[in-house]
Amino acid sequence: MNGKPLALLLAGTAPFLCLTGCKSREESAQKELKDRGYDLTPEAFFRAAESDDVAALEKLTANGIAADTRNAAGDTALHAAAGAGMKKAADFLLDRKVPVDVTGADGRTPLMVAVMRGTPEMVRYLLSQKADPHKKDGQGFKPLMLAVREGRGDMVGELAAYDRDKLDDALLVAALEGKSSVIDALTNYGASVYARMDDGRTPLMLAAQNGQIEAVDMLLDIGANRFSMDDQGRIAADMARESGHEELALRLAETPQEDEFALEEPADLGAEMLAKVVEKEQAVPVAPPSVNPADLPWNKPVAGQGGGAFGALPVGGAAPGMLEGVVLEPMASSEGAPPSSADGKVPLVMRAYRQKDLPLRVETVQGQVATLRISGGGVKEVTQGEMIPGSGSRLKIVRVERRMQDLKDAGGMTEVSVVEVEDSANGRKRELISGIEPTAHDPVALVEDGQGRHFVAKAGQKFRGADGSEYIVTDVRPNQMVIENRTKGEVITVPLRGPRG
Repeated sequence: MNGKPLALLLAGTAPFLCLTGCKSREESAQKELKDRGYDLTPEAFFRAAESDDVAALEKLTANGIAADTRNAAGDTALHAAAGAGMKKAADFLLDRKVPVDVTGADGRTPLMVAVMRGTPEMVRYLLSQKADPHKKDGQGFKPLMLAVREGRGDMVGELAAYDRDKLDDALLVAALEGKSSVIDALTNYGASVYARMDDGRTPLMLAAQNGQIEAVDMLLDIGANRFSMDDQGRIAADMARESGHEELALRLAETPQEDEFALEEPADLGAEMLAKVVEKEQAVPVAPPSVNPADLPWNKPVAGQGGGAFGALPVGGAAPGMLEGVVLEPMASSEGAPPSSADGKVPLVMRAYRQKDLPLRVETVQGQVATLRISGGGVKEVTQGEMIPGSGSRLKIVRVERRMQDLKDAGGMTEVSVVEVEDSANGRKRELISGIEPTAHDPVALVEDGQGRHFVAKAGQKFRGADGSEYIVTDVRPNQMVIENRTKGEVITVPLRGPRG
């Protein structure tokens, strides 16, 4: 050994041994990768992510490819896995500390890419990993709006619960761009066909204005009113005609029929609303395949109420009762429970909203003469005691006046013109007020309690909770109900969730 310690001799050979061994391992890894169809490059790393090939991802990262490496566009392999719907690859990358909300091309996160190109299952997985559904891309679009722009109606159900206050905005955009599958999905999860732009345009008007025939048909089928007016008194047919869509304008410009002028009572609308909700619930399962919906506590039949809320209640059954005076009992079990109100204090879900606009509008009154704008018929002057003109009109003016009234949107007391009309067919009367959209009835909601029972609710109704607390419905809007707990002085907001939300 020439007097040299063995350890010193081995130390001198260590760099050589490592160099030889490392080179051998690298060559071995490259051969294994080549056998699998990859080389040791970032491009191969992305291809493995898009193929859900975790074994290749492990070899590539073990041999120097960083987990957060980016392609020329600025995306990571997590973006690639998300767009391809590859959960195992996404899981591998997240485990190696690639941030779930890492931004790439156009400032988009993997969740956004999954919404645009991936699968609902991948979107659901990323959300379960705390991906942020409220982040915006470089153009200011959140995931929900990206789903609208890409026509991905299948993504709406995954995102609706995270962005409920933007569902109406999303519906307006979907109507504008003619995304009929998105329109269908959005309204099933709580967007309202009664939504309006700042200038009074409805989804139907936007679709008509842009010649979106399929979207127009979809909106009419789910309850949009062809005779609603914007701030200038135009209806959907007017907007189609102004934009050069004459054939569509002719389809929309049917003369208002007798039932369009009919005054209705909220209690009359319960069976109709419930039938539509049940029809949509039966069309798409609301429980995972491994769960029998009949076993869920909120699907159990309730005496006097038909069956459960989701698919068991016969469409031809009795109309739901009014909410007034009802005692709402707590649910027997929270397992599989449907959504409750915002703070969970009242087990109510708003399933549907109904508002039928009359095909006319009050402009002003002078003496005993009312100036009215009739849908498709221009401006007419009608004297007290006369019938409102129009084919099929059954409304008679019984009183006109001017008075001061507190209008919420006007910010205080404002002088308004008032026209009281009477339905000659049923004797019902209703005040129509300038500046307020004239409707055939008070706005109503179909609500569902924690036991799957359905009720019709309107502003002013009072009811009690199981603990004895007194409640009053203070407002019913297209996208929410507002309820006051009068016992505790608390306000509860119950959002519209739609039949599937």
